[in-house]
Amino acid sequence: MRINLPEKVLFIIKKLQQAGYDAYAVGGCVRDVVLGREPQDWDITTSAKPERVKEIFRRAGGGDSRMTCASEDEAPHGKGGFRLFSRCYTIDTGIQHGTVTVMLDHEGFEVTTYRIDGEYEDARHPKSVVFTADLLEDLKRRDFTINAMAYNDETGFVDAFDGLGDLERGVIRCVGKAEDRFGEDALRMLRAVRFAAQLGFELDPDTRAAITPLAGNLSKISAERIQTELVRLLTSPHPEEMRAVYETGMADVILPEFSRMMRTPQHNPHHCGSVGEHTIRSLSEVPQERVLRLTMLFHDVAKPDCITQDEDGIDHFHGHPKLGAEMTGRILRRLKFDNDTITRVKALVRAHDDRPLPLTERNVRRAIYRNGEAQYPDLFAVKRADILAQSDYFKKEKLEYLEEYERIYRVIQEKEECLSLKDLAVTGSDLIEAGLTPGPEIGRVLNLMLQEVLDEPELNRREILLGRYRGNLYGEDA
Repeated sequence: MRINLPEKVLFIIKKLQQAGYDAYAVGGCVRDVVLGREPQDWDITTSAKPERVKEIFRRAGGGDSRMTCASEDEAPHGKGGFRLFSRCYTIDTGIQHGTVTVMLDHEGFEVTTYRIDGEYEDARHPKSVVFTADLLEDLKRRDFTINAMAYNDETGFVDAFDGLGDLERGVIRCVGKAEDRFGEDALRMLRAVRFAAQLGFELDPDTRAAITPLAGNLSKISAERIQTELVRLLTSPHPEEMRAVYETGMADVILPEFSRMMRTPQHNPHHCGSVGEHTIRSLSEVPQERVLRLTMLFHDVAKPDCITQDEDGIDHFHGHPKLGAEMTGRILRRLKFDNDTITRVKALVRAHDDRPLPLTERNVRRAIYRNGEAQYPDLFAVKRADILAQSDYFKKEKLEYLEEYERIYRVIQEKEECLSLKDLAVTGSDLIEAGLTPGPEIGRVLNLMLQEVLDEPELNRREILLGRYRGNLYGEDA
């Protein structure tokens, strides 16, 4: 099998080979090309040590970090037939671990020396690395067989661990003993499930079995790294792999709230499984977008804390949206999410069970005001996923209700009706000009005007609202 390497990758490999060293594209980029996917980046591994890599792609003088090609013959537009690159230089991105980034026309390629990792002391980083001239030794230290393949045009594939076979079989399998790989870097356990979710693969039985006794080591991994893998899993084509995160014990460590959801039954005709199973189904019913998938993961997070049972044995979860929003904020902060994501997900969780009744334009306007205009139309996607993940009990009627809700929302949008203070025809300056003393009273009057306009949009005209103000319709007793 032959794969097409990008021109810049070929150039780097050829330069290293011309200098007497081995060089290969390696890891995820090789895997992705075999799968017909576009690699996000290209990594290169070489027998050349970092200082030699820097010499081969040597710097210009005068302390400038830029590098020019050594001669006309070595230039990318020379004998190799490569296009001329305007800028070529190196950056010491991880030189202590053998990595130099070669920049070609502002595009970076990590070039890493073959290495053997020393002892891992923190379930994350090797204490030391030793450079080696043996490619196989370098490939042995990698996480999964599908990420332990190397390729160049002269040698073809170097696939000592049957990564190509695992790609064909659709299997995620550790290189060597899974216990050793997971002991080196605990995050690899979550990465295994993430790769399964992204690629639609299954975990090799031995690889999966090794996770449970080692899952506790995930407590040593930073929240930022956990967040990255979790989001990649959630936004994958197979977010149902969250079930494996629970079943292997990883959720108990990184997301105990989800474990509680999986263990909380729902004895209610609207549901057909635990809170967690409903959540997993809902994840697959919403688009592969970060905020939407996070919302579905947490939309029922408070149900275990809000559960009550009536005299007929029916479970109820009164107040779970409001408490769920508060819990979601705490969890997302713990996982080091940005403030914008936290705000958006919390708002959608709080609003996911809000149902304006009856469905009239007035009530929908008030729902938009109550929930926040920014939550629409995402809220409809959340509600639809929630309904589709429930039992068939009144499902048709629920979907018809949602369709009508969305239709009315579109009508309101087309009319460009006022839904918040920013759309109100009167401003605080208008009220001051009309004689109102600056202060809290301005906000009170504007809010009263908005409440009227939500009920009767035709009132949203400056002259009408100011006339009603002058007529003392917004006095202290209003």
